[in-house]
Amino acid sequence: MRRLLIFIALIVISAGASAETLQERIAPCLACHGETGKSEIENTPSLGAQQPAYVLIQLYMFREKLRTFDIMNEMAKDLTDDDLRTFSDYIGTLKKPLPPDDAGDPARIQRAQVLAQQRRCNACHNTDYVGRDNIPRIANQREDYLVKTMREYKDNSRHGYDATMADVLQPVTDEQIVDLAYYIARVR
Repeated sequence: MRRLLIFIALIVISAGASAETLQERIAPCLACHGETGKSEIENTPSLGAQQPAYVLIQLYMFREKLRTFDIMNEMAKDLTDDDLRTFSDYIGTLKKPLPPDDAGDPARIQRAQVLAQQRRCNACHNTDYVGRDNIPRIANQREDYLVKTMREYKDNSRHGYDATMADVLQPVTDEQIVDLAYYIARVR
């Protein structure tokens, strides 16, 4: 399934390479990340209302292969610095993803709130988890993507531009990661 998605995305990206409008150029991005800013694809982040400075850094890292993911590296390889800024600014205007309809299990949410306070998640990502500047919005992000990302930071298979996330997550158990993702995906 992943290879099929990669193949489809590369076709769409190739077809869009000669597109002239921003809407046409960003269409391949929204095909995976969601036309309204909310991804419907497993382990694919929702980008709605994401911090433009954060997106700019991530696109740059993909373009320069400082962060590797085949689809994103291919998509970003020919983007100019102006393209990176234009795309990141546009993504910041997309509607923020909404939390799931269910409010969630109060006990899990309470455990995760205590852990988030202890690990100071709300210091960098803000108390409402919308991020700021080069710190990403994580509120209402896909739960599966949050779990995947935190696990990757913890095991050092995903590198950020600093070691903060790896340091924060080292003492956190996998069960706690799952609870944190559950909570953050449901921030009200």
